[in-house]
Amino acid sequence: MSARLHTTISGEGPPLVLIHGWAMHGGVFAPLVERLRDRYTLHLVDLPGHGLSRDDATPLAFDAVCDALHAQLPVAPWIGWSLGGMFALHAAVHAPERVPALVALCSSPCFVRGPDWRYGVSAEIFRDFAKGLGDDYRATLDRFVALEAFGSDHAKDEIRALRAELFARGEPAARVLVDGLHILETADQRPLLPQLRVPSLWIAGRRDRLVDPRAMREAAEIVERAGHAPATFAQIEHAGHAPFLTHVDEVVGHLAEFLVDFPAATGGDA
Repeated sequence: MSARLHTTISGEGPPLVLIHGWAMHGGVFAPLVERLRDRYTLHLVDLPGHGLSRDDATPLAFDAVCDALHAQLPVAPWIGWSLGGMFALHAAVHAPERVPALVALCSSPCFVRGPDWRYGVSAEIFRDFAKGLGDDYRATLDRFVALEAFGSDHAKDEIRALRAELFARGEPAARVLVDGLHILETADQRPLLPQLRVPSLWIAGRRDRLVDPRAMREAAEIVERAGHAPATFAQIEHAGHAPFLTHVDEVVGHLAEFLVDFPAATGGDA
């Protein structure tokens, strides 16, 4: 029997899929849901081991997760935040017939900097968090939340909102937290960018300390240079890593402009 990840469905209209970041769950998108539910049917995914999918045994790996989601979701644009954006990019490249548009929300194709990629963070950050999970699980998650909010004009509000959601659907499974950090540390999806054949929107927070906005701008430019599909970069000036919590109206404005061309194309069944 195929795995079925928990998905909360809310709203009415053409479908949109939202995929959360590391250690979170679909509930983190509540501010977006409030703004979008009158225009779209939102499919809020809980990744394996997270939220109400905590006991789901699907490996936290690109092929396994995307295959499971394709089997249960309608044809729709995917919006992926942070780690969720990496899953959304994988799906859009490998199954464009299922994912006709991609929105990367504070998500990079490569989170770690290297000799040919200046815009990442140090790999040690993710290794330290992985080590910390064994030493003090909750304190480690709390430190990650603080990193996500750092730099935002509304950092205290962002930390408060993320902390409130962190365990709202129970504690995420330890195995997927380790696996997720491994993806963030090691995955390099830059080779996928020239293969992208669906329109994409890359929304960055200028004060994001986890995903450099320049990484997202560069990703969009790589897609554009390949010439297969349009790619748009948008930057929210005073936002950190979770602009849908602190600058939701600006996020919705960019989404509305980008998604205006997709209602007729997103009504397929799973």
